[in-house]
Amino acid sequence: MRIRLRRQLARLAFLRNDSASQIVEFAVALPLLILFVVGIFDFSGAFTLKQKLTNAARDAARTAAAEPITDLSASIPMSVSDAFYTVKTSLLANQINDCGIGPGNVTTSRPTWTYSVAGSSGNGCATAGLKIIINRGYYFPATSGNSPAGINCTSQTASGMAVLATCVSIQYGYQWKFGNAASLLGRTQMLPATISATAVAMNEN
Repeated sequence: MRIRLRRQLARLAFLRNDSASQIVEFAVALPLLILFVVGIFDFSGAFTLKQKLTNAARDAARTAAAEPITDLSASIPMSVSDAFYTVKTSLLANQINDCGIGPGNVTTSRPTWTYSVAGSSGNGCATAGLKIIINRGYYFPATSGNSPAGINCTSQTASGMAVLATCVSIQYGYQWKFGNAASLLGRTQMLPATISATAVAMNEN
């Protein structure tokens, strides 16, 4: 009788033990925890990159805008070259991979020069690579209602009072990790392939 009673008490004690439920709860919460942690690091990394690219584009636009536009007839004007190297130097100074981009990776459609290189395992950049657009003849209406420059630095139609400026755009491929973490929950996230920054400075000469 006592042995049977002890067995029944042991079974009741086992049923009252909630350690198994805690393990189940942890297993359910773990994917969410991973998603939050990866998201925090991933989006903060993207935001930091955006700020660094914005600073680089701003410095490059100011550098080119301060130089004369009389050299625009050259295949690669000095002002464009200076803007390009300002961006490249800024990327390296901020420990951002420049994807091996160089002066030979340029195409011209005056007054716009575009430097671009695709990402690969060889240069360590994401597939979207790196694109730097420098428009030395950027027009936009000199009114309070003018719209900001797009990522391609495409000029608006010059009509009436317009301002001639320099537009610099940087598009940098970014490898998101958040999408992989979201797949743990069976979700697919469409995130932009590039982080972009654009800056405009009024031509001084």
